[in-house]
Amino acid sequence: MPDYGHPLHFGTFITPTTSPADAAVTRAQLSERLGYDLVTFQDHPYQPGFLDTWTLMTWVAARTERIHISANVLNLPLRPPAVMARAAASLDLLSGGRFDLALGAGGFWDAIEAMGGRRLTPGQAVDALGEAIEVIRGIWNAGERAPLRVPGQYYRVDGAKRGPAPLHDIPIWVGAYKPRMLRLVGRSADGWLPSLPYLQEGDFAAGNRAIDDAAEGADRDPREIRRLLNISGQFTPERSGFLRGPSAQWVEELLPLILDDGAGTLILMGDDPATLERFAHEVAPELREAVARERHMANIDAGPVRSTVALSQRRDGIDYDHLPASLADTAIEPGDFGYTTVRSTYMRGGSPGLVLRAGSVDEVVDALRFATAQPVAMAVRSGGHGISGRSTNDGGIIIDVGALNAVDVLDEAARLVRIGAGARWADVAAALHPFGWALSSGDYGGVGVGGLATAGGIGWLARDHGLTIDHLVAVEVVLADGSVVRASASQYSDLFWAMRGAGANFGIATHFDFIVDEIADVGWAHLAVDATDTAAFLQGWGAAIEAAPRDVTSFMILGRPRLGQQAVAQVMAVVNSDDPDTIVARLQPFAGISPLLGQDLQLKSYAEVMANNAPGPHQGQGDPVSRSGLLEHITPEFAQAATRLLETGEVHFFQIRSMGGAISDVAADATAFAHRSANFSVVALGSDRDGLNAAWDDLYAHFDGLYLSFETDLRAERIEDAFPAATLARLRELKARYDPGNVFRDNFNVAPAPGEG
Repeated sequence: MPDYGHPLHFGTFITPTTSPADAAVTRAQLSERLGYDLVTFQDHPYQPGFLDTWTLMTWVAARTERIHISANVLNLPLRPPAVMARAAASLDLLSGGRFDLALGAGGFWDAIEAMGGRRLTPGQAVDALGEAIEVIRGIWNAGERAPLRVPGQYYRVDGAKRGPAPLHDIPIWVGAYKPRMLRLVGRSADGWLPSLPYLQEGDFAAGNRAIDDAAEGADRDPREIRRLLNISGQFTPERSGFLRGPSAQWVEELLPLILDDGAGTLILMGDDPATLERFAHEVAPELREAVARERHMANIDAGPVRSTVALSQRRDGIDYDHLPASLADTAIEPGDFGYTTVRSTYMRGGSPGLVLRAGSVDEVVDALRFATAQPVAMAVRSGGHGISGRSTNDGGIIIDVGALNAVDVLDEAARLVRIGAGARWADVAAALHPFGWALSSGDYGGVGVGGLATAGGIGWLARDHGLTIDHLVAVEVVLADGSVVRASASQYSDLFWAMRGAGANFGIATHFDFIVDEIADVGWAHLAVDATDTAAFLQGWGAAIEAAPRDVTSFMILGRPRLGQQAVAQVMAVVNSDDPDTIVARLQPFAGISPLLGQDLQLKSYAEVMANNAPGPHQGQGDPVSRSGLLEHITPEFAQAATRLLETGEVHFFQIRSMGGAISDVAADATAFAHRSANFSVVALGSDRDGLNAAWDDLYAHFDGLYLSFETDLRAERIEDAFPAATLARLRELKARYDPGNVFRDNFNVAPAPGEG
């Protein structure tokens, strides 16, 4: 295979000299300015005249912005692989994904032994390197929950914790020359890194053939393995030997190494700034053009090659080879690096066959058109919290709009803001805080805007300022046919009505325009209350919140009873006031319901209240079950039924959120969220679907409606609980108009009315 089609990269090989101490850093910065892709440093920890390579790479990462950094190559016998793996991942995270790992098995054994390293035979060094690669990749595999165990002879790991995961898929390159080491490269490594001055004529091609044979024997595509080559030479007016002459000679002599022998990365050895500059300006551009021209004529695609392991994990029913060009570089499928960060939501594990990460509205359109052409389930994800479970799936396609996360002020005087569907509410609250503004949202900062702002939004300011959807003045929607519309009171007003409460059935919301509120600091209370008499506590809390002024919103949480332990309720409340006396007065009735076991009362900004989420990707597991109901009042009968529910042991999380107040001011037919008279939203989470459903039946008669975002039961009758008859009939008519093919059917489906559209 003469040309592996790897994108052509160029690097430099800098001596880590201690005199002057900053010379290597200066050369690295020059390499970046000149446009090199990679800067590398030799690693000889036993050499007192050299800076420590790892320390140097860290310092260089801090002093550069774009260029990738690597050793050339790291001395494995003096660097334990498990520690090296964590150091590599850390440097990759800190540098923005710019670290690459190149390893050497040893070689200078007298010096290594003098530093306390273990002397190995050539065969032992190969085996040790193989074990090290397994350890390093195992540490990086942070998505695997089981501790890492590698029963190696040279590098034994027994129960090590995995992680952190690097920011990008760090390649492991190996400096190698001998046949056994080349076979290891073919079986296990991502790249081969020899130095051309150490090779005889034909050795590079022969080494590639050996690697290819080993790769194919291990069921790998040889194109998975990048071929890097350290080169050296001298620019002179006349030809005087290989890579000793004018720039045109360099181009002429290096081109066959790329096209005939498969080099994908050329690394220039040397510290002379003039040589680095001349190569960057006169050789690298000519090589890029020549290689691009030859590849075009030979119809060779330059790009990454998906490994055979990754290909084997593809799911049926998805045409992976014909992804839209706009999404090909950001799509993630099983077997890809980063799949563990996108497969699950905050609440549950998932195994989607493809995650399409759209970075613009046009890309959402492309993703939707592709997904609807595949005979698999489709889900839409914004922030990925997903209590209802419908923002991930098994074997289907996820359209992820998380990158549409901007928060922009459109009109400061009118308090009009535009928020991307992929933003999370903690970030929204933080962005609005400098203006003295807030937007009522849920209770957890990690929830995405898109899911909540199309379902309702029962949050900490709900009784004073209503649901999130009550502040919505316009929404941008990608419809089932791929058209993009703006729905508001004056445009697509019927769609605007439906998007506020049943939006997931009508399209993919990409941006929301809200009128936000002026909110000063608020009182934030967290009370631990004796709930031994659970029914009495529930009645007392319910009565207290219904009697409270609107500026008080309270949520209550109970868990399953534990044998021999006191029942404790967690009562949280926000008082929309920055006056301490008012806050204390508003909370006094809650403190008197039952004996108070603990309390925390603070004056906070709304942004601080919402800053309760863990940043980063979600890593949910399992398939929790959730049931939802909307309630007028906490009657003695309901309180007794709720107590019995908790006593079944089927519920591990039971929450009641206060509603009413400003929510009830909105007419029932003003939005698709029609249950405006409810004073409480009740939710129960468990792990056994049949068990929780059976236990929930005892409460069911008390409810009038449910909240979509908290419901996992997809039985047909739940749709009638979610929407009153008149609301549901209108939704079905609109569904037939905007989505007659029922494309958006995987999220609490409202089927189109027959004969409509």
